[in-house]
Amino acid sequence: MPISDQTMSGSQEDLVHRSIRKTRQASNSSSLSLASESSLDDKSEWFANDTAVQFQKTPAEQDPAVGFFYKPRTLTILGIMLLGLVYVAMTPDIDDTSANVKLGLTAAIGSFCVFGMLQFRDSHMLRPHPALWRVVLSLGVVYQLFLVFLLFQNKHDARTFFKYLDPSLGVPLPEKSYGDDCELTYDNVMSQVFDVFVVAHTVGWFAKALIIRDYTFCWILSVMFEVMEYSLSHQLNNFSECWWDHWILDVLVCNWLGLYLGVKTCEYFEMKQYSWQGLAEIPTFRGKMRRSIAQFTPKSWTKFEWNSTKNFKSYCTCIFVLAMFLICELNAFYLKTLLWVPPAHPINIFRISAYFMFGIPGVREAYQYWHDKSCKRIGPQAWLLIANIATEVLIVFKFGQGEFPNPAPVEVVYSWIVFITLLILYPIYQFYLRPKWADKSQEKIKAK
Repeated sequence: MPISDQTMSGSQEDLVHRSIRKTRQASNSSSLSLASESSLDDKSEWFANDTAVQFQKTPAEQDPAVGFFYKPRTLTILGIMLLGLVYVAMTPDIDDTSANVKLGLTAAIGSFCVFGMLQFRDSHMLRPHPALWRVVLSLGVVYQLFLVFLLFQNKHDARTFFKYLDPSLGVPLPEKSYGDDCELTYDNVMSQVFDVFVVAHTVGWFAKALIIRDYTFCWILSVMFEVMEYSLSHQLNNFSECWWDHWILDVLVCNWLGLYLGVKTCEYFEMKQYSWQGLAEIPTFRGKMRRSIAQFTPKSWTKFEWNSTKNFKSYCTCIFVLAMFLICELNAFYLKTLLWVPPAHPINIFRISAYFMFGIPGVREAYQYWHDKSCKRIGPQAWLLIANIATEVLIVFKFGQGEFPNPAPVEVVYSWIVFITLLILYPIYQFYLRPKWADKSQEKIKAK
């Protein structure tokens, strides 16, 4: 009996242990499968939360007529890109080192932009297609890498590099001043009116108005840039202009016309009723054409309300955005002067156009970050825009050593000291002293 009892108890224990092991294995396998499924789900959820704005297809985008452009074609585009590289690899070599380097750099930038177009996340901008703004982000990365490379060169090598890109570069620019003859005569005014930069002023302020979307902010920026020209005219002859050129031709005519048209365009998009309809649902050919053109307009519109006097954060935000715009404008003049690139050269035109494309999503993301409490981090376009401008400042500071020996006039220095003092004192009064005094007056009224 004792032996049989031990045998029975031992066999029972073996059965129990085997059942426990099976249960643990089953639980482990199920937990592993659940863990893998949950990790995939968590990854998708994380990616959705990490993405600035997930692209939601509207009925128009689900339309079979345009649905092809909204389906992922990653492998197809990869195959096309590789076929192109195979073609290049199989073609005979070009016995021109300069041409090979330029073609190689262009192909490398293009390959990176293709990757960015397919793999970068979407921004707030969805028209005409999210892929366009992914390419813009890719170009921003390329430009930042180029600026970092340029920062590690000396002034002479940087100028030589640009001469390598274009043999016509690498020579000092002729100094041109607009303030030699400031007599208000018909001939002097007409010589300035028919200058190519008059059109550039108007178009540029139209673009800035589309980016900033605020009439008052644009006016402050316009006036402040003329103040910057006055302040820095001892360094750059381009900033030496007549008083009527500064305040009448620039501010009251060119800048005003551009920002007025830009703000009216913003108001049109703000008041427009957005109702996206698929091409298949539109019966007429004219309607289909209008819908196709409308694809190049915004999907929706957000009005920017900067509210610089609302609170201290909004005040600092407006000062920072204003400073970034002014620095970006000044960088254009200093870079072309230090690197000997003429104003009308395609490199300058490309930089200005690129910053317009960088600024549209960049300022939109920055506005979302500063005014939306649920937005916990700044978007990639805004981050890269700030990095580009800051790196340009470092290049100007490095290459500008010894280039501008003339000291700033005393009246300019004193004026900026007063202005900066007022910028510091105003928020102290507006956001600290004034509310404090208002609370004390309310307490006295209640005590009576």
